[in-house]
Amino acid sequence: MAEKMVTVVVVLGGLIFIHELGHYLLARLLRIGVRTFSLGFGPKLLGFRRGMTEYRLSAVPLGGYVQLVGQDPGDEIPEGFRSEHRFDLRPAWQRALVVAAGPSFNFLIAWLIIFGLFLFQGRYELSPVVGQVQAGGPAEAAGFLPGDRIESIGGVPTRTWQDLRDAIAASGGSPLAMSIRREGAPVRLEVTPRVMTRKNIFGEDVSTSMIAVAPSGEIVVIPFSAFEAMGASADKTAEVVRVTGQGIWKLIVGVVPLDTIGGPIMIAQLISQQVDKGAADVLSLAAFLSVNLGLLNLLPIPVLDGGHILFYILEGVRRRPVNMRWQQITTRFGLALLLSIMALAVYNDMHRTIMEMTSDAKR
Repeated sequence: MAEKMVTVVVVLGGLIFIHELGHYLLARLLRIGVRTFSLGFGPKLLGFRRGMTEYRLSAVPLGGYVQLVGQDPGDEIPEGFRSEHRFDLRPAWQRALVVAAGPSFNFLIAWLIIFGLFLFQGRYELSPVVGQVQAGGPAEAAGFLPGDRIESIGGVPTRTWQDLRDAIAASGGSPLAMSIRREGAPVRLEVTPRVMTRKNIFGEDVSTSMIAVAPSGEIVVIPFSAFEAMGASADKTAEVVRVTGQGIWKLIVGVVPLDTIGGPIMIAQLISQQVDKGAADVLSLAAFLSVNLGLLNLLPIPVLDGGHILFYILEGVRRRPVNMRWQQITTRFGLALLLSIMALAVYNDMHRTIMEMTSDAKR
């Protein structure tokens, strides 16, 4: 239990640290003064001062912040800093870059984690070996049998089960010529996928081509050179960003129900579950959470990084800052919205936990 708690703290604390480090490093690069770098909010637990910046660990572990010199108009310049260190006097594009650096570092660390996993252990994939053939499906009609290894489709080598899925999906229901290895002997089969309706990961009905087979569960490891791992990890990170972005959008428009929103309890549970599976699974989840943190912070909601970036973009287009009163009004609205989402997430976590405890008690 202690190991799991430490892992939860390290993963969440590490992702928050990376996010704030992005803001901090770009501010320092642009010679903008940094007053405070804090992990957590509220009262200071530990801290030290180096140069003119205070580094602290604060009591409420729900985020962090980097306080810049002149972050808000009217802020006094602390002793040791000069007017050229003020954040609010910088061009809008520089302020936008400093704010965007936090989410950007979250995407960067996700890429680095995936790159390391691909480089040192390769990518684990399902082998293109048939485990089950559904009765009455296109595969049965074509003569497929359990144990068949699909070596190529239309002359293109098939290394993984995902390669098979992609080829079937791209067929649009057109016949596919496949080279099979069956008990050591080569076999050629032709199968015509059937276009069917199924549920996607968001619960929506989508049309897709299928041949009605299931994988055997055999695993193949795809090795990567350093150069290959760089490209593959970039593709994987982009895929996670795309799917996560779709999930956020479908949550906003009501396709995904609000009771699926999770908070700190669910995140801690997910991390704890991965600890039992090994370090690679913990790192994979950390990469996924890092992308989530980056994307959520880019939402155009005042108080979040995306809201600030929106203000700076409007300032650049209009060539004058957004009216301070409007900024204050929208920031209050954004804060209320954010607190409401957090309250809903905590409620969902508690409800989910209580239901799980009740279910366990009945067994």
